[in-house]
Amino acid sequence: MEESKLFLFTFLAALGGVIPPGLVNMTVAKSCLERGKRSGIFVALGSCTIVLIQSFLAIMLSKYILGHPYVNKMLLRAGLVIFLLLMIYFFIQAKKNKKVKTSKKGDSGKSYLKGLTIALFNVFPIPYFVALSTALSPEKGGYDMVDMVIFAFAAAMGSFATLYGYVIGFAKIEKHTQSFSKYSNYFMAGLMLVLVIITLIRIFKPFS
Repeated sequence: MEESKLFLFTFLAALGGVIPPGLVNMTVAKSCLERGKRSGIFVALGSCTIVLIQSFLAIMLSKYILGHPYVNKMLLRAGLVIFLLLMIYFFIQAKKNKKVKTSKKGDSGKSYLKGLTIALFNVFPIPYFVALSTALSPEKGGYDMVDMVIFAFAAAMGSFATLYGYVIGFAKIEKHTQSFSKYSNYFMAGLMLVLVIITLIRIFKPFS
């Protein structure tokens, strides 16, 4: 019964956490529009593989990270550098203003690798899953191995459910591919700027 609750709450939390437009889901959307539904699905699978690993590590390290603010700050600083670099990259891509070539023969292996890579850049799920695993921790004792596996799979499946929703949604608006591609890089650059600001706030304003 406790395992069922852990799975359900983790699944719903992961599902809801990916709904707002972000680095991973916007990458899935772009891949879907530019290379087809299959490519979008494999990007999502690659991303969720990383989520599986991140959530498993988070539940293992939750007590340690929460008890050591320095470690949390180092993770945030690493994220700050990554977001700055990505912001510059997307802005340069947007300024190129090249017509995007669409292809329905996207390589599945490359799409999966792209999902793995882009999810590695996204460090925010780690503190998110740390906080979640701490909130759901049993009153008596910590998590056992079965609980940790359930938590990790629930997090990955919840994330994939939302990303698959993005694939289905954007697959239905293929005629707007050029319009979306034209402005998506500007959107992504703006999103990275927002994440940079949020990260700076979290670095210089310690949690109470």
